[in-house]
Amino acid sequence: MLSYRHSFHAGNHADVLKHTVQSLIIEALKEKEKPFLYLDTHAGAGRYQLSGEHAERTGEYLEGIARIWQQDDVPELLQPYLSAVTALNHGEKLRYYPGSPLIARHLLREDDKLQLTELHPSDFPLLRNEFLKDPRARAERADGYQQLKAKLPPPSRRGLVLIDPPYEIKTDYQAVIQGIQDGYKRFATGVFALWYPVVLRQQIKRMCKELEETGFRRILQIELAVRPDSDQRGMTASGMIVINPPWKLEQQMKDLLPWLHKTLVPAGTGHTRVEWIVPE
Repeated sequence: MLSYRHSFHAGNHADVLKHTVQSLIIEALKEKEKPFLYLDTHAGAGRYQLSGEHAERTGEYLEGIARIWQQDDVPELLQPYLSAVTALNHGEKLRYYPGSPLIARHLLREDDKLQLTELHPSDFPLLRNEFLKDPRARAERADGYQQLKAKLPPPSRRGLVLIDPPYEIKTDYQAVIQGIQDGYKRFATGVFALWYPVVLRQQIKRMCKELEETGFRRILQIELAVRPDSDQRGMTASGMIVINPPWKLEQQMKDLLPWLHKTLVPAGTGHTRVEWIVPE
């Protein structure tokens, strides 16, 4: 199945969380001079037009990036992420939203590399065209999980692997666990960041339990909920599970999440979470 299009959801509260965590990890990796690889298993189209038919139909960005865009008291920790959004939008109007590949492109240095994978027949040409002139980047139409075997470890032995499947089929919840195990075997020192939606809480509990049983150390869970858990249809929360997180990330997200929650969820419903699935 390849029906999922991220253009319907670009810039929503889940993107804000995902791309904030992504940006902070990249900034941490840049603290050392040695170059690193950014590998994106489900890269999407790259950029999204917020005035386009898909984004306008759902309006999800209005309760996500649009709420942050209007604030004057944005925390300093959000600046790397927001700088990538600003780079696509000239003037005060919010017209475009960068997907994870464009955020990485904006933040990475000249010697760092991007490996981008997308299978969707409509999104891949857009992604490829976006990066045609960037010598640091390689975009392929291929199975993202297979890249965790084929492209790891990078020559630099440093990197961030972002795994962001659509979860449009239930097997994605098992596939991400297997994919991380495949990647970790080859690249145990890498940072692996897995995004997940909370539709049914039991699925997430099961996934966390399976990660715990891998025997990996240092697995951090970061979550932002806009509504309480429910057995009704729809995403109530999203999160990032980070294996080998930079040492500052836990405290950074503890500092940031209260502001993000207050800004994105004025009603105050839902919750935030920063806790270890498996500590050191």
